[in-house]
Amino acid sequence: MATYAIGDIQGCYDELQLLLEKIKFNQADDQLWLCGDLIARGPKSLETLHFIRSLGATAITVLGNHDLNLIASFYGYGRVKATDQLQVLQSHPDYASFIEWLCQQPLIHSPTETVLMVHAGIPPGWSRSEAMQHAECISSLLKRNPEQLCREMYGNEPARWQDAQSPAEQWRFTINALTRMRLCRADGALELTNKGAPQHHGALLPWYDFWPRNSETTLLVGHWAALNGNCPHPKVEALDTGCVWGNQLTAYCIQTKQRYSVSGYQK
Repeated sequence: MATYAIGDIQGCYDELQLLLEKIKFNQADDQLWLCGDLIARGPKSLETLHFIRSLGATAITVLGNHDLNLIASFYGYGRVKATDQLQVLQSHPDYASFIEWLCQQPLIHSPTETVLMVHAGIPPGWSRSEAMQHAECISSLLKRNPEQLCREMYGNEPARWQDAQSPAEQWRFTINALTRMRLCRADGALELTNKGAPQHHGALLPWYDFWPRNSETTLLVGHWAALNGNCPHPKVEALDTGCVWGNQLTAYCIQTKQRYSVSGYQK
């Protein structure tokens, strides 16, 4: 039995199937962990969601910012762009059931203290247990009252958890940290407008510089395609290798620590 963590698929269904062939994925014995952003920008978001949902407990996914934006758009708050190529999914008879399924998915998966999967990362100052607690708050609300959450989640403020003045601001910070974060200021404040590689942003620091290098927990993350899977932190595995941008789709075997990749989507 093997467990494979896979970076952002973003509707690249064909590439996902090639990757599963490469790792000789066996649905009866193996498990997939998916880092979020299952949909958007690639050409086959509908096929991707249908396949992953059909795997049942064999596939565990956390939500990414594109997944949450799709949920929000369903409830009238998010804005889906034409370049997201989601028209086929949104017009499908099962669209509502796909949204309901997405609302059941967590923001963090961490079955043991040694490994944690999240889309973007863990913000400065949070421990594993704190991150899981705040993520569970979002998951609970997403299941119970998704429209309320979607109404409150957009915006870049507050930039620090301690600056949140209401539950809604706490929800927004949690979602931004776990699904959108890349760079932070020296005081740990999230800087959500810059998206390039860390060395291009002067005094700003990559979020993972704040994660303890001696932590018991290895983080499995996606989201930051500009890293191209290269993270210098010994306790962070960056898995978004830019498949939708024509680079690669990558799987990481948790047991062997080996990586497998296939070529990305060619427009």
